[in-house]
Amino acid sequence: MHTLAMNGSEHTWWVVSIIIGFVVVIAVAALLSLLIYFVKVIDRRVVQVRDTLKAASANTADTVLIPQVAGGVEAVLAEGLKHHLFLGRVLGKVKS
Repeated sequence: MHTLAMNGSEHTWWVVSIIIGFVVVIAVAALLSLLIYFVKVIDRRVVQVRDTLKAASANTADTVLIPQVAGGVEAVLAEGLKHHLFLGRVLGKVKS
């Protein structure tokens, strides 16, 4: 007759193997959960970077106008200097 029962040593190895298997399955599940979490964080940050780049391009869309504005500012300053010199001469003559 053949005995189908395991001896104590075989039973211990089977229990240890099953416990190790459960630990591996739990570790894999935890690592996959972390991976999913990090992918979601990366997706959110990619959207933030994309929105920032869109805002930056909107902010720099009118840079073509900078030379025109600079020319206008120079003209205003030159006109202001003329007024200052004129008023300085006129008021200087009045006080004398």
